[in-house]
Amino acid sequence: MQFEVWAPQAGRVTLRCDGVTRALERDPGREGWWRGEAEAHDGSRYGFALDGGPVLPDPRSRRQPDGPDGLSAVVDHERFAWRARWDGRPLPGAVLYELHVGTYTREGTFDAAAERLGHLVELGVTHVELMPVCPFPGRHGWGYEGVSLWAVHEPYGGPEGLKRFVDRAHALGLGVVLDVVHNHLGPSGNYLPAFGPYFTDTHHTPWGAAVNLDAPGSDEVRAYFVGSALAWLRDYRIDGLRLDAVHALVDTRAHHFLQELSEAVDALAADTGRPLFLVAESDLNDPRIVTPREEGGFGVHAQWNDDFHHALHTALTGESQGYYADFARAPLAALAKTLTGGFFHDGTYSSFRGRRHGRPLDRDRVAGHRLLGYSQTHDQVGNRARGDRLAALASPGLLACAAALTLTAPFTPMLFMGEEWAAGTPWQFFTDHTDPELAKAVRDGRRREFAAHGWAAEDVPDPQDPATRDRSCLDWSEPERDPHARVLAWYRRLIALRHEQPDLTDPDLGDTKVAHDEERRWLAFRRGDVRVAVNLAGEAAAIPLGAPGARVLAAWEPVAEPGADGVLHLPGESAVVLLQE
Repeated sequence: MQFEVWAPQAGRVTLRCDGVTRALERDPGREGWWRGEAEAHDGSRYGFALDGGPVLPDPRSRRQPDGPDGLSAVVDHERFAWRARWDGRPLPGAVLYELHVGTYTREGTFDAAAERLGHLVELGVTHVELMPVCPFPGRHGWGYEGVSLWAVHEPYGGPEGLKRFVDRAHALGLGVVLDVVHNHLGPSGNYLPAFGPYFTDTHHTPWGAAVNLDAPGSDEVRAYFVGSALAWLRDYRIDGLRLDAVHALVDTRAHHFLQELSEAVDALAADTGRPLFLVAESDLNDPRIVTPREEGGFGVHAQWNDDFHHALHTALTGESQGYYADFARAPLAALAKTLTGGFFHDGTYSSFRGRRHGRPLDRDRVAGHRLLGYSQTHDQVGNRARGDRLAALASPGLLACAAALTLTAPFTPMLFMGEEWAAGTPWQFFTDHTDPELAKAVRDGRRREFAAHGWAAEDVPDPQDPATRDRSCLDWSEPERDPHARVLAWYRRLIALRHEQPDLTDPDLGDTKVAHDEERRWLAFRRGDVRVAVNLAGEAAAIPLGAPGARVLAAWEPVAEPGADGVLHLPGESAVVLLQE
């Protein structure tokens, strides 16, 4: 078997495979690369030593059986017997469901999560979005401190477990999206700097030195991340990738890394005959990210839209701290702006940033499905001091309004696991760092962060306490009883309507028309022949819908059809979807 590694600064590289050491030779065709042959098979343990140093895991390791600090293991991807015939499922028309393997079930494994996929089929979602699954220290964590970006966390089930999960999802008709982190690696178990200039001090991020996308040596670094992305799509038959915090990918080159990545993914899609896509998390409000390459953009297929979330959250809860401040001044107006224009901050002043932010989205060039809309995500729940979900902050009626707005908006909707039944369990920040000093630093840092916002230290859960993770696991007995069962039925009905009514998947952002009353706290919008209205106030509202005789398709509380005057009388904290026939 051929082994190879990029180590441009090394004077000597040796391979240690199944206890046998061999010297590698420079590859004459690729600068900085070393290669050599060795007897090996699926499961063989190996690593590389640079200039007589310790044996380190392979930067392109496909498996880390003993965690990030152990030896790598050979993975023969051809050995897995795929069962499901799968032609792929595209992003337009999709409904995504964000899932954390470690807390979706108490067992916290791919196999246990796969046993619960039937619930998602009944719910009506089209794609499961897995939070990061690369190896990280310990057993439990969010996954955003992963290392070994080509490998799979062993406690979840390793490479075989992920393949079984994907195969089962595909057999049920569900696509699978994987969250990948290219903007930083975890603080423990990251051996990339020993091999080459994977990071650069030219730029800095919240995690320290930036990934090297534009300094000397960056050609190979970019190839490393592109290769990792393609490996998930090819070897594991993943259907799409969510790219974490792309605003932290600092790249001054004329050919931006995101453009290079989207080109490679589109080429692989053409080769495989499957629709493949990229979804960026971006704080930039820059339309270039989701604008097609042929029109001067980066060609990423979609991005998360936090502006929609922030407007919706402030309208439901009244919270106005931090980045919510700009939205809380007139939350229904902010919500109306996002529903029709995508971004709220489109060149407007952001008090949170102390400057203007964003740029207008060209609705003639950018389809609505290129923005993801949501009322909750792992970030927006887990980064609260106590990890409290929207269900802890709002009544079931307001949750119904949030669901109606999210699932009928012109964006691709995404749910966060458990929201579909108003889960009573929190989702808190938890870690399992094996380094005591790092564990203490994370614990103390989190408490300091929230102390600055008025939280007592004892009220902030200890990330290292196993009970913090345990509290965050879904309670699968909840969907069987009210009020959870009623909320779940509402979500199922709304998702079914999204699939049934073509107007709800119309990609034309400009076709959405919105009316609202900030004082009386109601908002209504039209998408083709579909009318949606929500009343966030505690008392009933008379809403001039302008749709006499519109038929009720779904209602949280019993509601009569609009009369001849087109006025809808909607109970307090309630939502309705109607069809003008």
